[in-house]
Order: sequence, then structure tokens, then C-alpha cells
Amino acid sequence: MKKVLVTGATGSLGQAIVRYFASHGYFVYIHYKSQKDKALNLLEEIKNGEIVQFDITQKEEVKSALASLHVNVLVNNAGITKDKLFFFMEDEDWSDVLDTNLNSLFYVTKQILPNMIKEKSGSIINVSSISGLVGNAGQVNYSTTKGGIIAFTKALCAEVGRYNIRVNAVAPGVIESEMIHNVDKNVVNMIPAKRLGRADEVAEVVFFLGDKATYVNGEVINISGGMVR
Repeated sequence: MKKVLVTGATGSLGQAIVRYFASHGYFVYIHYKSQKDKALNLLEEIKNGEIVQFDITQKEEVKSALASLHVNVLVNNAGITKDKLFFFMEDEDWSDVLDTNLNSLFYVTKQILPNMIKEKSGSIINVSSISGLVGNAGQVNYSTTKGGIIAFTKALCAEVGRYNIRVNAVAPGVIESEMIHNVDKNVVNMIPAKRLGRADEVAEVVFFLGDKATYVNGEVINISGGMVR
């Protein structure tokens, strides 16, 4: 049975990704930091999986939790926002977002990749954002991390492609989630599709990259309803 690890699995997008992989026969490792109840409820729903707890920003916790984990697919989904205009951004607003969105990408992938190389098979999908493609006012910290994820994806692909390991990314636009509150109608009007995206629509693309797209490598798939083009 194929196995997948989804980080940040208790958020709206993470849950959708977990459900999609589980519905297609995967054993899913459901990562969470503090929301154990949500993780357990999700596990009860999908049946075929296991919860994994660690603080994704703490290198030693990541090492300990993932030391013996073997997966076919890794979905680096965990992320946070701390939006402020740059002039008002505190040091912690910068460091917390970089630690959660970018440094964790290194820690988790570093632990999972050796077994993929040994088995000469694997797929890694990194969740970026359209903010990483074009930048966004009030999100200098977030845009920096999401742009870094894109660069990470392309560079790692060049290194591990020879081992039959694919590394791709998705760049969602404005997606209905717990992170989105009171979206301005003007934002929706900027989207040619004239609506927000759904988490399951992103999950479908993540699954396609992880399981089906065997000759797609080093790509960033824009999922924004045409908002960025």
C-alpha cells in the first residue's frame, strides 16, 4: 500500500489533501502540532492512517518523529501568515513565518528524502502560493517564503531526478479556508473565474502530481482561477 505524509494536515487544505489521498487508497500520516482533536477526527473519518505530532519548526522534533518513516509521497503543506505592511512588520513576524513555511521544508524533506533515494522512487509536492509568483503587498514575509519554496522545488528536482524522484509545487490563489476571512468583493472580481477556489480543487492537483504525473518534474502549477496568468 502506498503511503503519504501530509504536514499541516489539520488546516482546511491539509484536510482536503488527506481525504483525497485516502479516498484513492493511500495510507495517510496526518501531521499536527497542537490540534490533536482535529487530527483524531480526521483519522476516524479516513480510517486508514496514523497521526504524527511534532513542531515543524523544531529540527530535533522533526528528526525524532520522522526517523523511521517511509513514504511514497511527501506533501509539504504546513504554513502560516502574519500579514503586515513591511514598515510595521516585527522581527517575530518575519522569523516565525520563515521558520514555519521555509525552514520546516528543509527539516522535513531532509528526513524523508534518504529513503526515497534508497528506493529510487518518490514524489514531493510543496505548497507555495501565487504570492510566491508575483508578491503581494502586506505579505513580504509570506511572499518571501513562498517564492523560496518555488526555488527549493526547482533546485531539488535537478538534484534528485536521477533517482526517479519528482519534486513539484502548487501555487494556490485565494482558496476558501480558515485563513481567509471577509474576502473583499474586489478580490473576487479580480479572478476571471469570479469565485474563490475550493480546497478539494487544490487537493486534486496535489494528488495528480504525487501519484499520476510521472513525467512532470520541477513544475509549479498555478491554481488561481486565472487570477495570476
